[in-house]
Amino acid sequence: MGTLLFGIMALLMTACSPDSTSDQRDNELSATEQKTLTIALVMKTLTNPFFVEMEKGARKAEQEFAIHLVVKTAAQETSILQQIGIIESLIRDQVDAIVIAPGDSIELIPVLKKAQEMGITVINIDNQLDPDFSRKSDLQDVPFISVDNRLAAYRSAKYIADQITSPAKALLMEGIRTAKNADMRMQGAMQAFRENPHIELVASESANWKIDEGYHLMQQWLATYPDVQLVFAANDMMALGIIKAVGEAGRSDILIAGYDAIKEARQAIDEGILQATIDQQAAEQGYLGIQFAIRAINGEKLPQETLIDALLITRDDH
Repeated sequence: MGTLLFGIMALLMTACSPDSTSDQRDNELSATEQKTLTIALVMKTLTNPFFVEMEKGARKAEQEFAIHLVVKTAAQETSILQQIGIIESLIRDQVDAIVIAPGDSIELIPVLKKAQEMGITVINIDNQLDPDFSRKSDLQDVPFISVDNRLAAYRSAKYIADQITSPAKALLMEGIRTAKNADMRMQGAMQAFRENPHIELVASESANWKIDEGYHLMQQWLATYPDVQLVFAANDMMALGIIKAVGEAGRSDILIAGYDAIKEARQAIDEGILQATIDQQAAEQGYLGIQFAIRAINGEKLPQETLIDALLITRDDH
């Protein structure tokens, strides 16, 4: 538990750090590399290890396909205006393609439409751009690569719900409410809880994907619902915040399920503190995003939606 708490504290300190412009490890665009495709991967943040894994997959594709990869991230998953600014900068740099994991499912659409109008290929990964608003904005034929977020969240929440055989109170910690994947995960978890007649869902609120907000929200919930027995968090960063709060409260009896299968969550599962999480194969999403961008640039017709396997991770798997 000590090693895990040290890791959680390190993530908390990273999450609370001031905003900064993105990834300084990126390769800079160069006019001398005009013969090589330049593809940008734009993610929400690198304070969440999930996106570190996503970049690894993209880097693998960079080496395999001999393209020039530019990786850009906002400071936090809520830094939507910063993500928009990054895309505007990439338009000015005339990249060949943008692979986007958008922080918001609607707000990024106008600037991505602008990128399309400038001849830049757009590929959507992780969190889906809103299909209806995309159509209204004439953002056309953007392939989407992710997992079935509703089903995956259902499986994670159901794993803890199935352990409840007498009346119990449940909590649901949501991601950013304007993100489509957050909405899908909320729906899946709610379904899992509803299917067990013993479970009463007493609260569902957003902690914006953040470990620090998850920690503070769980502290509030423990004061309001001291007899809570199970919690689903829509990502592992929030789940780690929950773990810290329940640990400080001495509530090791609370069942917790998360989503993302980051290293710290897997460690928490090994220690019996977290019951379940979902591996949505971040590296594979990053790899396929780059591969799809190359295929689209080469004129290949791509499927509108590609769903990869989401894997339920529990202590039974270790």
